[in-house]
Amino acid sequence: MFVDVPSRHRAHLRWVTPLLVITCVACYLWLMLSSPVTRDFVLGDWGTVPAHLFRRGVIFQGWLWLRPLTSLFMHADWLHLLGNLLFLVIFGLPAERALGSRRFLLLFLVGGAFANLVGAWTLSGQLRPIVGCSGAVSAILGAYLALFPRAQLGLVLPLGLYFQFIRVPAALLIGMWVLLQLLFTWAGPGFGTVVWWAHIAGFGLGILFAVVSRGAVERRLRERSY
Repeated sequence: MFVDVPSRHRAHLRWVTPLLVITCVACYLWLMLSSPVTRDFVLGDWGTVPAHLFRRGVIFQGWLWLRPLTSLFMHADWLHLLGNLLFLVIFGLPAERALGSRRFLLLFLVGGAFANLVGAWTLSGQLRPIVGCSGAVSAILGAYLALFPRAQLGLVLPLGLYFQFIRVPAALLIGMWVLLQLLFTWAGPGFGTVVWWAHIAGFGLGILFAVVSRGAVERRLRERSY
């Protein structure tokens, strides 16, 4: 269980992270309550299908160029959704506080779309759609690590009838997440298909985004401290 470590900064409204969580949950519930035919149609038509995306000129036909964005809000099952949203909340709230809501939303959308495009390129020819916001979450993790390399998060460990609160380096938790993705990729379809290169792409873009935005972030943090 994770808890937020209190900050000395004044509280500011963070609306993007809750909105993204609500949107992903609403899309998942809608898909699960739809008929199997409708669900398969939506996933196939609005997910990122590598075989459709990289045929010559196809990406510019109709609204196909939106698929890397729309697929961010669809998930294969509740474990897929829960895992993404857990890390989105843990790292998204402080990242949004530092970047600002509009810049954070841009990071989520651009990072997620870029990750899906890279994942689709590595799987060109595949007809199974890429869905989920894992690439966008990877971008957020990369940005968080670049912005707060020595940050710590509060971790509550259940020890029998007691709970122990400890501080854990955020870099360690991010490293555990990376290791988990590697293990899932190695395990293969038996544990769910993971588009590892999409995560790598999102993570790298998040680091680059944070480096480019560092000046604006520092000014923002200075203004908030007054």
